[in-house]
Amino acid sequence: MKLLIDTDPGVDDALAILMACQGAEVTGLTIAAGNVGLRHTVANALRLIDLVGVDTPVFPGCAGPLVLPEADAAFVHGADGFGDTGYTRSTRQASSEHAALAMIRLSREHAGQLVLVALAPLTNLALALRLDPSLPKRVQRLVVMGGAATGRGNTARVPAEFNIGFDPEAAHIVFSTWPEFELVDWEATLRHGLAYEDVERWLAADSPRARFYAAISRRTRSWARAHERERMLAADALAMAVALDPDIVVSAQSCHVAVELDGALTRGATVVDWEGRMGKPANARIVLGVDQARFEALLGAALAAI
Repeated sequence: MKLLIDTDPGVDDALAILMACQGAEVTGLTIAAGNVGLRHTVANALRLIDLVGVDTPVFPGCAGPLVLPEADAAFVHGADGFGDTGYTRSTRQASSEHAALAMIRLSREHAGQLVLVALAPLTNLALALRLDPSLPKRVQRLVVMGGAATGRGNTARVPAEFNIGFDPEAAHIVFSTWPEFELVDWEATLRHGLAYEDVERWLAADSPRARFYAAISRRTRSWARAHERERMLAADALAMAVALDPDIVVSAQSCHVAVELDGALTRGATVVDWEGRMGKPANARIVLGVDQARFEALLGAALAAI
């Protein structure tokens, strides 16, 4: 499997990238702002490449949303996105090629083979689609982590999920242009939380990946417990599991999904036509459930804990 990962690392993204580097050829990491600013997300991607010991290129992309500014999630991930651990920065250099251009080039070099996994706000992908509307014809699958299919989001605008809410215009471009994609939303993440004791056991493994992830996720895990989350949530890791192992999906429904752009309370919400009343073709296969044991096995393997 050849993966191209659009990401904004981020503690959650880091776990997903560790999973990907265990089971696939990662042709590139295209980087957006989102969880934190672009300077940090690029640096975090380079450090992850060091950790797994591969030569995957890192392509910096958009430093903010297409139209309106939006707040990041540093209050969860730390100001640097990696829990403010003060880790040693990579000596590697990011590519000078823009992420959107890299997407287009790599889709041509690996036409028909590439699985594009979008873990970040969709700014880079929207720009790539504006530059080359034929991009979807060359991509085997698009897996998007984003949205809240029934309005249980995780932002101040209650129905909106972070990735879509950070850049709704970009999500609108992608959702209205891409013929069919797989959507792993925030509500699927809530249904597939992880027991804290299992996570702690994986993080106690005697491996560099487990030790690194234990350090960068400490703040996020503490935040989750302080906010009385019953289980640890790993949205990007869940999307990556679907990308790596399509048969992990045990329940899904294909629907037309659009993005609200104008509502004062609902901007960034994903609007799902569950009953087909709009008469528009389904553009999203919404993942409703996965095999939990297989998901957790992928997580443990990524941390060298299983």
